Amino acid sequence: MTVAAQALPGPFEFAPGTTALVVIDMQRDFLEPGGFGSMLGNDVSLLQAAVEPLQRVLAAARDLGMTVIHTREGHRPDMADCPPAKFARGEFIGTDSPKGRILIRGEYGHDFVDELAPAPGEIVLDKPGKGSFYATDLELMLRNRGITSLIVTGVTTEVCVHTTVREANDRGFECLVLEDCCGSYFPEFHEVALRMISAQGGIFGWVGSSADLLAALPIGARA
Repeated sequence: MTVAAQALPGPFEFAPGTTALVVIDMQRDFLEPGGFGSMLGNDVSLLQAAVEPLQRVLAAARDLGMTVIHTREGHRPDMADCPPAKFARGEFIGTDSPKGRILIRGEYGHDFVDELAPAPGEIVLDKPGKGSFYATDLELMLRNRGITSLIVTGVTTEVCVHTTVREANDRGFECLVLEDCCGSYFPEFHEVALRMISAQGGIFGWVGSSADLLAALPIGARA
């Protein structure tokens, strides 16, 4: 079965069986007060707007039996995998917060928001950097499953989402980014980052909406 979803710069065609839904860094440390995002002075509510549409897309992907991958950005408890350059610009990494040590694996804040918790059997990918391919086995898992297309969602649009799409593009994966299932602390960055992806005939991929994707899916997957 091939599906064609309306998008920019044109319809995005994919087969659910060879497509993965990638949910990037929907973690408490980024989306909830008291975490990394809010400690940097950001309005975390701007990211929370992506949760509800992403819930609908996640439910549809599960109904279709698609591969679902959830990523988490964070570091080992000893922070041996946190480069000094990153720590210098993210001074709160590893410090205590109401949700535990910030961006440290195993802490409450490092884990996913309840509304988007992984289902049993779904892949959880811990990554130390912005991109989902860097220092992970993501590419190996995708190749082993015969995945050729990615539907990319998550936060933040201009950082971890954009980096992942660029990495995927260089590796030959076709990407559809769902604009309402992504978010940024800076609305203007969100807008420009999406325009960059679909510019010049889709230089990095396609940009669409959750509504257009769901409208293109079989009836049973839209509920």
